[in-house]
Amino acid sequence: MNIREIPFIRKWMLRRDTALGRSTLPATHTQSIALSKLIPLIFVMTLAVVIRIWNINQIGYNSDEAVYAGQAAAIAQAPILKDIFPVFRAHPLLFQFVLALIFQFGVSDVGGRLLSVVIGVATIYIVYRLGSLIYGRNTGLLAALFLAVMPYHVVVTRQVLLDGPLVLCSTLTLYLLARFSKTGDPVWIHATGMGMGLTFLAKETGIILLGAIYAFLALSSEIRVRIKDLALSIALMAIMISPFPVSLWLSGVSRTGKQYFIWQLFRRPNHTWDFYLTVVPIAIGILVILLAILGIWLLRKERTWREKLLIAWILVPVIFFQIWPTKGFQYLLPIAPAMALLASRTLVRWHAINKYIFLFGRRLSTSYLKSIMTTIVVLTLMISSLQSVQIGESGTFIAGTGGVPGGRETGIWLRENVPAGATLLTIGPSMANIIQFYGYHKAYGLSVSLNPLHRNPSYEPVTNPDYLIRSNEIQYLVWDSYSAERSVFFSDKLIQLAMRFNGRVAHTESITITTEDGIQIEKPVIIIYKVHP
Repeated sequence: MNIREIPFIRKWMLRRDTALGRSTLPATHTQSIALSKLIPLIFVMTLAVVIRIWNINQIGYNSDEAVYAGQAAAIAQAPILKDIFPVFRAHPLLFQFVLALIFQFGVSDVGGRLLSVVIGVATIYIVYRLGSLIYGRNTGLLAALFLAVMPYHVVVTRQVLLDGPLVLCSTLTLYLLARFSKTGDPVWIHATGMGMGLTFLAKETGIILLGAIYAFLALSSEIRVRIKDLALSIALMAIMISPFPVSLWLSGVSRTGKQYFIWQLFRRPNHTWDFYLTVVPIAIGILVILLAILGIWLLRKERTWREKLLIAWILVPVIFFQIWPTKGFQYLLPIAPAMALLASRTLVRWHAINKYIFLFGRRLSTSYLKSIMTTIVVLTLMISSLQSVQIGESGTFIAGTGGVPGGRETGIWLRENVPAGATLLTIGPSMANIIQFYGYHKAYGLSVSLNPLHRNPSYEPVTNPDYLIRSNEIQYLVWDSYSAERSVFFSDKLIQLAMRFNGRVAHTESITITTEDGIQIEKPVIIIYKVHP
C-alpha cells in the first residue's frame, strides 16, 4: 500500500500543500483551467491577425511604404532598387534591417506588410501583459481586445511603416517602467532605458516619450528611483542608440542626419491645426476616449501611480505633435495602448466598485451594462476597421491611411513596357517613390522645392523641366489624381508640359467609383504621357 494513501497522511499532505500555496487539483484539471484562461487571449490574438491580413495586399504600396521597403531592398542589395533608393534617409533603420532579412529571399510587398502585422499583433500581447500587471487579467484582456480591433492600430499595422515598430517598442518600454514602479527593482528602470533606445531606433520621434517618463517620475512621489539607476538607464539608452550615428559616420554620410534635422525644423505645415482633433479621435474610437475620460473621473478616488503613468504617456505626445507644425495620421499611435487600457479599466473597475446603479428609478446590474457597453465598443471599432481596410472608391486619401490604388499596376506596366534607363517626371515625390519601387525607373517630382529648407534632402529638384524634356533626359510624364488633389498648381504645370511637348497617353489606370446618383463609373487616377522633344 502506498503511504500517501493512508487517510491521516493524505489529510496532512493536503493541509501542507494548501499552506504552501500548491495546487491540490489533479494535473489534468490544472491544465484544463490554464487552457480555459488562454482561450480568450487566443481568440483576441486570432481576431487581430484576421482583421489585419484581410485583403492586405489588394492595393499596392503608398509613398512611405515604398521608401521604407526601398531602403530595405537597398540594404539587401536587391538589383536595380539598390541604385534607386538610398539606405540612409530621415529615420533610423531598425525596421528596415529586419525587413532586409526577409528581402534576402526576394523583394515582396506582401512580405513587408506581413512583417508589420506580426509586429502589430506582438504589441497587442504586450498590452495584455501590461494590463494584467497593473490592473489585473480581465483589464489586460479587454484592453488587448480594444487594440486588436481599433481602426487606428489596424490601419497602420497593415502597412510597411515605422510607426508600428515604434508602438511595439514604446509599449514594451511602458511595460518595463510599470514593472519598476510596481516592484521597485532597479533592473527594470535599467531595462526601461534599453527600451527607450529601441524606441528611438524604430523611429526617432519616440524620443519625446522621455518627457512622459520624466513627468511620471516627477509627479509620482511614491515611486523612488536613485540617481545612479537613472544615470545607468540613460547610459544604456545611449548605447542602444549608438549604432545609428556610428553607422552614419562610418558610411561617410553623417551630414545626412544634419540635413534632415534642419529640414524637419523648417518644414511647412501640411495640415490645419485641428487635424488631430478631427481625424485621430475617430480612428481611436470616440467611445474608447469617452470611457477613458469617464474612468478618470468616476474612479478618481482610486487614483494611483498607474493612472499618472498612462495619462503622461498620452498627454506628452499629444501636446508635442499638436505644437509641431507637421501633422501625420500615424504620429499619435503610441497613445493608443494607453487609451485602450484606461477605457478597459473603466469598465472592469466600475463594475467591481458599483454592483448596481439606479436608472429611471430601476436598479440595474453594472455587470449587465458592462457587457452591453463592451459589445457596443468592440462592434463599432470592428465595423470602422473593416470599412478602413476596404478599397477606396475615390481619388483622394490621407497619407498613412493605406495604399494607393493603381500605383503598383502602373509600376508593373512601366517595368514591362518602358525601356530600361527611361526617366519619368511626376507631379510630386510621393508618386515618384511608388513607381520607382514597382517600375524600376528613376522618377523626379515636379513639386520638389528649389529651397533646401523646404524639401526632403533625399529628393532632387527639377530646376528646368522644359530643358530636361528637350534634351531627352525625361521621356515620360505621370499625372495622378492623389497628388493633383494636394497640388493643383503643379498638376496644371505637368499637363501644360504634356501639351507643349506633344504628350501622347501611353497608359491609364482607373478605379471604379459610385456617383451620388448611384451609378458606377471608371475614374482615371494615373495617366502616363509619352512626350516628344
